[in-house]
Amino acid sequence: MTHVSTLAPRPRTQPAPDTKDRARWSPATAMSAAVGLFLAARMLGVAALTLVSWAAGKNPLALLGRSWDSLWYLGIAAHGYVRTQHLRPGRVFSDMAFFPLYPALVRAVTTVTPLSGGAAGLVVSWTAAAVAACGIYAVGARLYGRAVGTALVLLWGVLPHSVVLSMAYTEPVLTAFAAWALYAVLTGRWLWAGALAALAGLARPNAFAVAAAVLAAAAWELWQRLRQRRPVTHSLWTGAALAPTGWLAYVLWVGHKAGEPLRGYFEVQRKWGSRFDFGRGSLHFIHHLLVRGDRFIFPIALMIIAAGVVLYSLLLADRAPLPLLVYSGVLLLVVLGGSGYFESKPRFLLPAFPLLIPLARALVRTARARPWHATVVVGALAGLSYCYGAYLLVTAHMPL
Repeated sequence: MTHVSTLAPRPRTQPAPDTKDRARWSPATAMSAAVGLFLAARMLGVAALTLVSWAAGKNPLALLGRSWDSLWYLGIAAHGYVRTQHLRPGRVFSDMAFFPLYPALVRAVTTVTPLSGGAAGLVVSWTAAAVAACGIYAVGARLYGRAVGTALVLLWGVLPHSVVLSMAYTEPVLTAFAAWALYAVLTGRWLWAGALAALAGLARPNAFAVAAAVLAAAAWELWQRLRQRRPVTHSLWTGAALAPTGWLAYVLWVGHKAGEPLRGYFEVQRKWGSRFDFGRGSLHFIHHLLVRGDRFIFPIALMIIAAGVVLYSLLLADRAPLPLLVYSGVLLLVVLGGSGYFESKPRFLLPAFPLLIPLARALVRTARARPWHATVVVGALAGLSYCYGAYLLVTAHMPL
């Protein structure tokens, strides 16, 4: 079994992971406590949203289960890929822009339960968010100890856009498969890593970041084994080969349906206004934002993206394991280099949980030295997250 140190050096200043906690807590108990904190944070967020939406005369479950992209996913779950909207010349919205895994899961829930599409979508998303929290904790605890794993999960649950984790959206599903795929890589389970990356590739367009992380780690491991004249197992080859299959399969299927096997899916995205243009669209929008000013949501989105760049720099400085760097780096590159809906870019960063590792480590150090300071920081982050989440869904009237 491959230890994480073969993929990247561990930070020299890293303390021994939670030796006292190991004696008091079993691994399952520690993970349950961490996930319990995450669920409590999200339930408080939903409660805050419920109060605000009731005050505004709106239905909170409808906001969570049937907003913006959720309606497209629910339509696919109910009817398949049949919907197209022609807005103006060159601007065509096709449901083939949306990957199939989430609608398939919603369809499965509606088939075996009496739930409607919106309720089934929430069940899928909330379940996936809990599974993702388990995976995030497992990654953080393996690398830096249980306290950091717990802090990592908690921070993920109180991000400014964490309300999306409680909506009928695909980010929780992608993060669940991504977190456990990364954990499989870190523990040398290559077949599991490849299979989970393949499933992640069916969830979202930016899910190829998971396959990229698995392939990069497999290439590093292969080079290490060849250099040390150790045998290369079939699981390494098979896992690496499996990793990109889900994403490639859907992209090629859409291309085949569109009559252009290699370009078809990207043409569908272009007609939505989404394409990779090496940041030209983002720079144009930032120029517009700075020169003319705009709604509150855009400056917040810009600050979140800037924070993501800073956190990735800290992750590099901490010499994090290679698969985490590749996974987060690809997700960040998609956000920085892609055009389209600028207000959605912070949501695209939600699956990039490794970016929170430097903050989680700092929070643990603060909690050990000044517990009340850490409590105030987490409380402030949670309060901002709940207020901003309610604003996004109840007041902003802008697609997430």
